[in-house]
Amino acid sequence: MTKNVTVFSSNTCGYCTMAKDYLTEKGVSFTEKNVSTDIEARKELMSKGFMGVPVIYVGEEVIQGFNKAKLDELLGL
Repeated sequence: MTKNVTVFSSNTCGYCTMAKDYLTEKGVSFTEKNVSTDIEARKELMSKGFMGVPVIYVGEEVIQGFNKAKLDELLGL
């Protein structure tokens, strides 16, 4: 079963880059929503109660920040 993965990120976020690189390295496809360039993504993230990035959705589960162990757990890696 493939889970939908969405990464809320920004252009200046080092942890966002690490998270995206990690997912790519593991062969996990994801949708990126860049809050630096996409006002709708920024509004969506704020409406969910988050003010910082990265915020990573794996299915319905949420990871705030870059947490390899939690990503591996939720993705079954």
